[in-house]
Amino acid sequence: MSDAPVSTRTQDGIHTITVQRPEKLNALNRQTLEALDAAFAAAAQDPAVRVVVLTGAGSKAFVAGADIAEMNALTPVQGRDFSLVGQRLMRRIERLSKPVIAMVNGFALGGGMELAMACHLRIAADSAKVGQPEINLGLVPGFGGTQRLLRLGGRAAALELCLLGAPISAERAQQLGLVNRVVPAAELEAETTKLAVQLANAAPLALRGILDAINVGGECGIEEGLEYESAQFGLVFSTQDMREGTRAFLERRKPEFRNC
Repeated sequence: MSDAPVSTRTQDGIHTITVQRPEKLNALNRQTLEALDAAFAAAAQDPAVRVVVLTGAGSKAFVAGADIAEMNALTPVQGRDFSLVGQRLMRRIERLSKPVIAMVNGFALGGGMELAMACHLRIAADSAKVGQPEINLGLVPGFGGTQRLLRLGGRAAALELCLLGAPISAERAQQLGLVNRVVPAAELEAETTKLAVQLANAAPLALRGILDAINVGGECGIEEGLEYESAQFGLVFSTQDMREGTRAFLERRKPEFRNC
C-alpha cells in the first residue's frame, strides 16, 4: 500500500477518494487534511468526474476523528491554524459543484463526523457509529461540527451530540437527519455505487444549479434564496441538456446528457 494518506480512482464518472490510514482508524492529521483538500480541488477541475464518493480504508472506520497525538502538542495558535485547515477542506467539499457522497463504513467521530456532514449525501452501514466526542478530551469541535450539526439536525441534536460526547448508531443518526440512508454493512458499497451511478447519469449542469441554490439558500434569507433559485432555473434554459431532457420526456425515451 502507498504511504500517501489519500488514494483516488475514477471509473465511469465516479471518483472515489479514500482516506488511507487504517492503522490509525483513518484519523485526520494535517498531512491528510491537505491531501484531501488537494484531491477535492483536482476533482472539481476534472471534466471526467461527475460524482465523488468519499470513504475510509478498512472495515472499522470512515474517519475516527482528528489525530489526537498530533493535536496534543499544538500551541493555541497552531490549534487555531489546524482548525482553519480543516474548515477550509469542509467548505471546499460542501461548495463542490459536483455531488459528494460520504460512504460511512465504520466510525465517523469528531473530525470524521464533520467530514461526513460536509458531504452532500451520507449513506451509512448499519454498524457505523457517529458522534462528536471532543468534550471527552477537553476540546471543542473545530472543523465545523457545531455549525453543521445545528443546520442538519437542529439545536437539540447539536447539543446532545456535542455536550454528551457519546457516539450514536447510524439508525439514530438517520432519525436526527444526519444520515440519508442506512443499509446493511455487506451492501454498503453496492448501494453507494448505485446512488453514485444515478447521479453520474443526471444532468451535470442541473446538479450544479441545485447544489448552488441550496448552498446559497441555506446561508441567506428566503427572499434572496428564492431570487437565486429563479436565476438558476432560468440559466439552465440556455443548456443543451435541458433541451435534451425535456425532449426525451416528450419522446418517452431516456435522455443523454452531455454537460453542455
